[in-house]
Amino acid sequence: MTTKLTPREFHEAGVADWRVVGDGACAYFRTGSFPAGVGFVAAIGEAIDAGKYPDVDLRDEGVTLRLVTIGAGLWGLTDDDLALAWRISEVAAEMGIPADPSAVQTVQVTVAAHLPADVMPFWKAVLGYKDLGEEDLIDPHRRGAPFWFQPLAESRRHRSRIHVDVFVPPDQGESRLAAAIAAGGQLRDDRGPAWWTLADPVGNVVDLATQDGRD
Repeated sequence: MTTKLTPREFHEAGVADWRVVGDGACAYFRTGSFPAGVGFVAAIGEAIDAGKYPDVDLRDEGVTLRLVTIGAGLWGLTDDDLALAWRISEVAAEMGIPADPSAVQTVQVTVAAHLPADVMPFWKAVLGYKDLGEEDLIDPHRRGAPFWFQPLAESRRHRSRIHVDVFVPPDQGESRLAAAIAAGGQLRDDRGPAWWTLADPVGNVVDLATQDGRD
């Protein structure tokens, strides 16, 4: 039976190459070249036979892998994802390919609306996305950022309606926050380490988030 895991449970299992950012776990492996990356991905394909596979982003300098379970009322991590993370890390170690946990992040677009159901059909149509529950849209090809439709209280109807959520590894949150402020950002709300709300010099808003403090 598949068991859902919290981000804390996933991290405490000791999979050092991986970080939970958003709803999935990501790892970045520095292969150094495109052919080496192709070989690494092929080795992963030969090593796993679990009925599910990671999302793969293959680039010249490395490979990013993402694990997440979507379906049957679940969007998150399970013990199956954890087992797959362990196996992939074993393959990387056998091939001498190092991981760089600081190089992963995920981005989500949040649309705030008094009645999310009124605006979701528009965004679904224009993006070509599909429903995931009552408040989320995802790219069916799992390439684009997910869209979350945040219920907005009438009393807050003048707040920014669209903002970006950037999820980074827990050990990268403070340094990313400091860099954003040094680059002209303004701290609007400090809920760290779960999230910090920042504004750019002209008032556009972003939430910088980690999984710490969310369990």
